[in-house]
Amino acid sequence: MKIALKANTRSVQGTGASRRLRRADRVPGIVYGGGKDATVIELDHNDIYHKLRLEAFHASILDLDLDGKQEQVLLRDVQMHAWKPNVLHVDFQRVDPSKKIHMKVPLHFINAEIAPGVKLSGGIVSHIINELDVSCLPKDLPEFIEVDLKDLAAGHSIHISNLKLPAGVESVALHRKDDQSVATIIIPRAVAAEEDANAQVAAADVPAANQKAKEEEAPKKDDKAKK
Repeated sequence: MKIALKANTRSVQGTGASRRLRRADRVPGIVYGGGKDATVIELDHNDIYHKLRLEAFHASILDLDLDGKQEQVLLRDVQMHAWKPNVLHVDFQRVDPSKKIHMKVPLHFINAEIAPGVKLSGGIVSHIINELDVSCLPKDLPEFIEVDLKDLAAGHSIHISNLKLPAGVESVALHRKDDQSVATIIIPRAVAAEEDANAQVAAADVPAANQKAKEEEAPKKDDKAKK
């Protein structure tokens, strides 16, 4: 998914200048890295606010039009107002196509409704992590990674090593030999209690059934003895 945004170089810096920008519905920011000097920028608040609501905006290579010149960047930091829906500052990092980048990519969980632990056991899927830290070249960066739950049984987990990562993409955690759990299926207490109660009733019914069978068998043996 290609996402483009426009920005202009800021000529004035400082707290007062940033406040004036925000009153004018502009957002101060900075672009750094890529072997170039850091550049202070300003963006349209409405545009950046709505783009920040897109999941892909946080894990994609962005096409930044800075004073008419194109640069590829990654969103690295956002500062929001404590209670108002206002963007206060944004940081972007330039991308070098020949160097690997580290990014947190969102996980998309699919087929939860047909997982045996949900469909057969009444379990609930618990997402242990919702994003994965990956390393790859910019051209290989995925917008998201799918986690297929179709074979997950109750009490079992999916680990990072079970995920199908795109070509050229590797997990930072696995590189450190940290095979974290990604998702598991847990049985709610109410369901577990009901299953225990049913098991106890079934267990109690077995001796009663055996006793009834013995009682029914006894008259037959007596009849044979009389004959």
